Amino acid sequence: MERWIQTCRTQLLDRTLIWNQSHLLHTLREYEAFYNEHRPHRALSQADPCRPLPAPITHQAQLTHLEVRRRDRLGGTLHQYQHAA
Repeated sequence: MERWIQTCRTQLLDRTLIWNQSHLLHTLREYEAFYNEHRPHRALSQADPCRPLPAPITHQAQLTHLEVRRRDRLGGTLHQYQHAA
């Protein structure tokens, strides 16, 4: 729990101006979803907590056509990256 609080403070709360309690609760809910669903964790070999690691790309031709999309969350404070279909 201490690690989560430290991560939340350094990655989110130190960079965000919180206006009121409802804004704080919305911000914390959004960060919790980002932390548990998308953010890669070192203890899981850079996998997301709810998903396994994708298969590695072994062919050079696949790397040249790789497209990655970025979704900004919380006004650009958090970034979520995904392979484009």
